[in-house]
Amino acid sequence: MAVQQLKKEEIIELAKEIIELDLKRDEKFEELTELAGNRAYEILRRVQNACL
Repeated sequence: MAVQQLKKEEIIELAKEIIELDLKRDEKFEELTELAGNRAYEILRRVQNACL
């Protein structure tokens, strides 16, 4: 039972971290939009593809 509880806590913590990252991504994308305007999405994808 203790192992199950630890796993559940780990799952919940990981989910919280993913939510935090998602919120941070939205915040950063908003900054990019302010700087790059309507080309923000295109720029993001080009940089992303170049890094892969």
